[in-house]
Amino acid sequence: MKRFIFFILFFSLLSVSVRVKGQEEFIEAPSRFLTRIPFEQLIGGVIMMKAQLDNFPDTLNFILDTGSSGISLDSTTAEYLQLKPEPTDRTIRGVAGIKKVSFLFNHTLHINGLTTTNLDFHVNDYEILTQVYGVRVDGIIGYSLLNRYIVKVNYDSSRIDFYSSGTFRYPKGGYLFKPMLNTLPVTNLRLKDARTASTRFLFDIGAGLCLMLNRDFVEDSALIGKKRKFFKKQAEGLGGKLDLDLTVIKELKIGPYHFRRVPVLIFDDDFNVTSYPFLGGLIGNDVLRRFNLILNYPKRDIYLKPNSHINEPFDYSYTGIELYKINNEILIGDVAKGSPAEAGGLKEGDIVVAINSDFSQNLTSYKIALERIREKVKIFIRRNGELIMVEFKVKSIL
Repeated sequence: MKRFIFFILFFSLLSVSVRVKGQEEFIEAPSRFLTRIPFEQLIGGVIMMKAQLDNFPDTLNFILDTGSSGISLDSTTAEYLQLKPEPTDRTIRGVAGIKKVSFLFNHTLHINGLTTTNLDFHVNDYEILTQVYGVRVDGIIGYSLLNRYIVKVNYDSSRIDFYSSGTFRYPKGGYLFKPMLNTLPVTNLRLKDARTASTRFLFDIGAGLCLMLNRDFVEDSALIGKKRKFFKKQAEGLGGKLDLDLTVIKELKIGPYHFRRVPVLIFDDDFNVTSYPFLGGLIGNDVLRRFNLILNYPKRDIYLKPNSHINEPFDYSYTGIELYKINNEILIGDVAKGSPAEAGGLKEGDIVVAINSDFSQNLTSYKIALERIREKVKIFIRRNGELIMVEFKVKSIL
């Protein structure tokens, strides 16, 4: 036992160097557990975690996002904290636009006792994220923090563990990816539908969807048959609204893991987010949440191990509407032409009073109610001061 304790203490030292046959060899220290925090899953499996900025006592809500090349703070939050960002010529690019951003330089983030210094936050308006999720979004944590630690994300326990960089033993039963990683992780996926196609995809746990495909990739690869039916959908992205086509592909393969009948969104990449043909699109967290993840950016590793959600069905529902929470009211967003919601008589801007018998005004509960395919849904709305009941059947995209 004494020898065992000595062994652990020896390798708990910081990195040391030894001489082997006249040559100096670097031995890396083992990683150390630093802290553990709970997180909340939003719609699509998106992770929201809590942290504090500098010496401010307020606890802030951050989305954990491998699709972010930095770290950022909401403009309203920055104003509330009386922080003054500095204008720069730097830009950020999203699926619906490009914009210049200001920065808050050299700030500190506290995560349950773990303190990370010298962080440069770019400032952006995340009001639309707050409206989509119905929870205040104060910022996004991306590469600037992730590249300093080993991060374990456990969707079974809704916990995140942070470790220092160093040697790390991965658990059995998973698969180790070696993604291309500059600031964003990129990995190869294989898709199968009318044809089979393989290309690179952004590994994006900040996207609450399964797959998002560049339309040029879809057309050049002839992945999807010409007779396939598409459903119109609209989403909000950086710079404004984005029109999408929704359908299903037969198979997705990520490493050794296969998923069948996977929902995909197809978009026109007008702002060259994917730099096609470098990327064919992105894989989002409605697939990735089915694995417990280890993000080891210092080693350029991503480790996936199937969790209890691996065989959960995907969401195949289609109503043609999005719900937003604005000023404590739930509103109907864009209503897609030809959708069940349009046929039922819903209009953009209608105020949702209740769905079925649920008057809770809980945005997540209402969105889940709209996922029950082939069931009739009753939506009670207020329009121009009048209470109206709208009824339609939720479609399936299969």
